[in-house]
Amino acid sequence: MTTVINYDKSKVAELAASDVVSALKAAIDDGVPWPKALLDAVRKWPLAEEKFKGVHYKYLLLGEAFDWLVLAARLLDDMNDVVSEDEKVSFLFDGHFIDQFTREDFYNLIGPEKRVSLLNYRYGVTVEQALILSIEDAIRKERRSLSLPDSDDLSDKAFQYIYGDTQRGLLRIFRKKMGRTDRNSITVTELKEFTYWLFSRRVQSSESARIASDTKKGLARLSLMLDRA
Repeated sequence: MTTVINYDKSKVAELAASDVVSALKAAIDDGVPWPKALLDAVRKWPLAEEKFKGVHYKYLLLGEAFDWLVLAARLLDDMNDVVSEDEKVSFLFDGHFIDQFTREDFYNLIGPEKRVSLLNYRYGVTVEQALILSIEDAIRKERRSLSLPDSDDLSDKAFQYIYGDTQRGLLRIFRKKMGRTDRNSITVTELKEFTYWLFSRRVQSSESARIASDTKKGLARLSLMLDRA
């Protein structure tokens, strides 16, 4: 599933990104519905990461997983004069934006390259996080069936079951491989990268039947979460 996307980091790419923003504003001004214009801008976006208004945005995690919502939020932050605050809040927090498109229309609008890396993100981050929650739920249920109280180390037990080590131990390995300093805190972006690395590690080391079973658990837990939203 994984495909490395080589994004241009040159000044040319930065200028191209500026052109994408200008084209997005122009399209909305010309009457193109902003959700459609936004997805077209996502398709054309050339940068894997950037610093914008003092914030470091990373859109392509570990060169493979495309966090399109982070890019969409950054683009909308540049659209204050053409997209209302209420519309942006509805998109960012209510999650109804995607309901305006069929799945195929959505993928067609963002293009085949972005589609591959977006699927990497979906399965490697979103579904993987749901898998961890699913295993935590199973451990909690088992403990309660034995009349045992909830444990503070549910997360570590889930990590050991799925990945064979504790979360802290795995995070140290991940940071060492990435050439990063180990510390007690973790950013949202690094947590996503860490989750994607766990997914890749699991897929490379597990049998196909186990991979399919774990993916099914993650998808089921994700579906349950969306139903409750």
